[in-house]
This record gives sequence, structure tokens and C-alpha cells, in this order.
Amino acid sequence: MSLAIFDLDNTLIGDDSDYLWGQFLVERGLVDGERYTRENQQFYEQYQAGTLDIDAFLTFMLRPLAEHPLAELLAWRAEFIEEKIRPILLPKAAALVEWHRAAGDTLLIITATNRFITAPIAELFGIANLLATETEFIDGRYTGRSVGIPCFQQGKVTRLNQWLAETGHDLRGSRFYSDSHNDLPLLNQVTHPVAVDPDAILADQAVERGWPILSLRGSEPI
Repeated sequence: MSLAIFDLDNTLIGDDSDYLWGQFLVERGLVDGERYTRENQQFYEQYQAGTLDIDAFLTFMLRPLAEHPLAELLAWRAEFIEEKIRPILLPKAAALVEWHRAAGDTLLIITATNRFITAPIAELFGIANLLATETEFIDGRYTGRSVGIPCFQQGKVTRLNQWLAETGHDLRGSRFYSDSHNDLPLLNQVTHPVAVDPDAILADQAVERGWPILSLRGSEPI
């Protein structure tokens, strides 16, 4: 039994949940539509380019959580999951997760997207272990700040190492599935790195290093 680690956005699901949450907020009129859309797009392009300032992004992304009561946030999140996330669940991704589950592997999602957004998505896959960027929650409200090390780039390695120390797991025989070159630090740590529908930079690295390249899109068998 080994550790099977999955990135979330554009790996297990067919889009970016952070970006989609921003679109959802705009569509509901919960944020300044024009300005928020522009900034959301800019941050997404920076992420794709590998130039994202994670602290600036988290300040932007978590601010709406601090502006509304928890009950309203939870109701909106439930709508978001049904309207934006269920339609982009990938059957081949679910099949891959179940293959690892049947093999007795320990399943873990590791994602830069914050826990508020990703916890219910992990539940859709039946994966209990989730490492995500953590949001500060005090006296029944989100503060709009992150806590701890953001689960991004090298931060994923740090957070995973902390989790391994806490749980007693190790990386022997481990696999990590990701679409993004931002995950190269962690891909370099596992026994079996796998590029999933990779961006151009990761695709080049995978070919150069002889890593398998897998697609979870479409109807063809894995």
C-alpha cells in the first residue's frame, strides 16, 4: 500500500475551482463584477505563467469570505458545488481514484485552493485526506486571512512533509498526479510522478524526464 496524491484543479476536475468560485461570486452579484473579473483573470494568468504572488492572491480570494456570515457562505458554496463543480467532474478521474482505493493505497488531495472551496469537492471523491491552503476562522466568521504555509509550489512539499510526520506515512512507492508546472517541486519528491493533461512547461519536463503523461479528459480508457 502506497500514497496516491492528487492535485485537484485541472487534474481531478476539468477546470480551476478557485477561478470558478470567482465567476460564481460575480454572477451572484456578491462582488464588484467588472473589477473582480479583471483581477481574477490576472491572477489566473499569473498562476499559469508561474509568476503568481500567492500572498496577494490569497488577500484577493479570501476577502469575500470575511464580508458575509457563515450561513450565507455555506448556502452559496452548496449552490456553487452543484452548478460549477458537478458538471466538471471527470469520470476517468473518479475511476483512477477508485483504482487506487481498490489497491489499498492511501488517498490524498493536495491543492493550493483554500479549504473552504475544496473540502466539499474532496468529499465528492470520497477522499478524507486533504491538504489545502487554510483560512483563518475566528468566532464563527472567516477573517479573510490565510493561516500557516500556503499549499502552493514549494509549500506543497513543506505541508506534505508535515503531514507525513504527523501520520506516519512515507513516500515509498508514492504517486503524484498533477497538471501544472507549479507542482514540479512535489513531482520531484515522489517515487512515481505523473503529468495529467499537463500545461506546456510540465509536458516538456515530463518528456525530458521520462515521466508518464496521462489524460483524464474524454471517453477513451485510461
